[in-house]
Amino acid sequence: MRPFADPAVADAFAAFPDATRDGLMELRELIFDTADTVPHAQPLTEALRWGQPAYLAPRGSTIRLGAHKSARFALFVHCQSRLMGDFTSAFPREDRIEGNRAILFDAPGQIDPTRHGWLIARALTYHL
Repeated sequence: MRPFADPAVADAFAAFPDATRDGLMELRELIFDTADTVPHAQPLTEALRWGQPAYLAPRGSTIRLGAHKSARFALFVHCQSRLMGDFTSAFPREDRIEGNRAILFDAPGQIDPTRHGWLIARALTYHL
């Protein structure tokens, strides 16, 4: 696990229930692992946005992680981007989606590094 550079982000993760935190930590690692393979995603910044852990690349679109009322946890992208539409076109009916803004998860085992890493890479380079 990568250390937290910002204590406020560490506190946000600590505040989640264990089952939610476990999934969010896996998504966090996938975001950093993906960013490590995408040169234009550096430097990757981890911060709080709207009270949620958020990941920002210099030419990317913000990715947020958090709990969700209809699932244990979720990966959020900007709702006015084409990211979720592109994702659902590339991977139809593979995930539970909320509109054009989130992938919903009930367990860490639902995270697919290939499929979800694809979305993360696109978000990190969205404005290129």
